[in-house]
Amino acid sequence: MEILDGKKLAKKIRQQVKGEATQFVERWGRPPSLHVILVGDDPASHIYVRNKERACKKTGVASHQHLLPQETGQAELLQLIRKLNADNDVDAILVQMPLPKGIDSGLLLSAIAPTKDVDGFHPINLGKLYAGRAALRPCTPLACMRLIEETGVELPGKNAVVVGRSTVVGKPVAALLLEQHATVTICHSRTRNLAHVIAEADVLVAAAGSPELIKGEWLKRDAIAIDVGINRLEDGTLTGDLEFEAAAARASWITPVPGGVGPMTVAMVVANTLTAANARLTG
Repeated sequence: MEILDGKKLAKKIRQQVKGEATQFVERWGRPPSLHVILVGDDPASHIYVRNKERACKKTGVASHQHLLPQETGQAELLQLIRKLNADNDVDAILVQMPLPKGIDSGLLLSAIAPTKDVDGFHPINLGKLYAGRAALRPCTPLACMRLIEETGVELPGKNAVVVGRSTVVGKPVAALLLEQHATVTICHSRTRNLAHVIAEADVLVAAAGSPELIKGEWLKRDAIAIDVGINRLEDGTLTGDLEFEAAAARASWITPVPGGVGPMTVAMVVANTLTAANARLTG
């Protein structure tokens, strides 16, 4: 069994982005720029935003934060997004989730210019993903795919099982796996005999958001296990959607929680920022 070290791989990606960002500055006279909109005082959201800011500093990407009070209204947020859309020095826009109650997150995400949608959640970008066309792809699914790539295992013909059907992770990562010619099954809360389905998986992506939902004994021998879940237990510890110790005894490769998909997601945010900047300015 090998651990897929997300921190180590994220550092490798940041170094690559840093080199390309330097070339970007030489060509365009400014660094690629990411603007993050954060509404309210959710502690976890502030941590995520700080992590993104640190990653930007390490790669030479300019990070701009728009920290807004809890009572900020939807109309004000839409006005800010429109302003950022119109600014040619803004390459990428990210709205940190979750948003306060009463704000339509779908409306805000759809308001971001698709070319600046660093999270890849705009309906046009998701549509292009499912159509197999080039577009900005969601960061966490990209992180999963990059971790799988690190194993060196060829995906064509492999059985891949995704547990979770959200538009943030489950559906997009299934589309990316299909793009690599894997045979993909998506499972969810109404899937019958989940253990039986998982037992056939050469590649498992656990993205249900339920602590240790997937028992390690369910895994196929030598499977690749990617655990997207990050769940805080009552004692304050973090655990994934996968029963780690038992799964590690069966898997060939496995991501830890924390230290797996999380750091890689942040790395893909800065990578997507550079991708968006290059695509916009080179047309």
